[in-house]
Amino acid sequence: MRLHADFLAGRIGLQDLAIRAVVAESWQRSRSGGVDPLQGEAPSDGAGLVALRAASTLAPALPLIRRLLVDHAEEAGVVVAVADAAGNLLWVEGDRSTRSRAERMNFAAGANWSERCVGTNAPGTALALDREIHIRGAEHFCEVAQRFSCAAVPIHDSVTNKLLGVIDVTGGPEVDSLKSLSLVRATAVAVEKYLAVLRQPGLQAAPSRSPTIRVLGFDRPFVESVHDGGRVGTVTLAPRHADILVLLGNHADGLSAEELSVMLDEKELDVGTVRAEVSRMRRVLPGLIGSRPYRLMRPVNSDMAAVLDALDRRDAADALDHYGGALLPRSTSPAIAGARTELSSAVRTAVLATGDLALLRRWLDLPEGRDDRDGWRLLHNKSEAGSISRAQARGHLVALDLDLG
Repeated sequence: MRLHADFLAGRIGLQDLAIRAVVAESWQRSRSGGVDPLQGEAPSDGAGLVALRAASTLAPALPLIRRLLVDHAEEAGVVVAVADAAGNLLWVEGDRSTRSRAERMNFAAGANWSERCVGTNAPGTALALDREIHIRGAEHFCEVAQRFSCAAVPIHDSVTNKLLGVIDVTGGPEVDSLKSLSLVRATAVAVEKYLAVLRQPGLQAAPSRSPTIRVLGFDRPFVESVHDGGRVGTVTLAPRHADILVLLGNHADGLSAEELSVMLDEKELDVGTVRAEVSRMRRVLPGLIGSRPYRLMRPVNSDMAAVLDALDRRDAADALDHYGGALLPRSTSPAIAGARTELSSAVRTAVLATGDLALLRRWLDLPEGRDDRDGWRLLHNKSEAGSISRAQARGHLVALDLDLG
């Protein structure tokens, strides 16, 4: 867009821009704030996606948002994003093709799309102005975003009017119509009313915080929920139910019964068996699993997700704090076995890369660390001569050699 280039180069001023005033003013804020219009992608927030989702007051309304917007997004070729008041995208769901294209500029969960980070864009500018807004292609400040159009509406606490976040629809020319903004506005109103109802005493029978799945190192994995008043409830999971929950947690877009049948057993389970297992899970964990495809209908925390989040932040110590052991150690699911190996390897690599003796020792004390020859050798080489740690490492290496014959 020539106007965009001329404005950035300083050849024309704000008063010369033949665009909507709300967009021109946002461009001015973006330029004054030092936003790079040529940046290739949005930054990711260092706080971590798991923590951001857990802190979100919008999380209880996610099933409603999915029902009103996301379920129709794939057919419409758009994606739906939910962000917190700071502009951090918490959930981005919808058409897979559009999501894939949007992810190239990091329009993805965990990225920050506030106006101060990426300039003019619907969710960021809606938050900056605290008003609904439509941003069409070339109106975006960053060039990489000009292939998309978006419509966003802020969400408020209906009692205090506090800004809680924003709902956004992003896609191609199909988002340019006023109908898109109307749909988002209607959803925002419904969400505000729903959250207000949840605040009324006695009307929230569901857990007051997102449930947490414990699947690392446990022979008997379980779901832990915290209810109003601080009461903690636990549900022990059947082995196959634990497999299914982990797989659904790893596939935000959901999985069909056919896909689950392949992932759960090398022999490929009968699809009817998978459907029966999910049906039993719904009786044990009501309101958690949706259909067509099977997917988690509300935020679910897990010790596995906490480890992955820490690894994303390159915090090996925090990753090890949450890593209680191998993922579902008794599971025979090929997909779980692959995830188990991948997670263990990622934690090991992160710990060894630190060179921290205390962290290294903690890793080697885990079952999968006992045969880690490179890890024990590193402990030996980094320990002081004559130290107990060095002697133990040397003894363990000798024992490993004897075991190998």
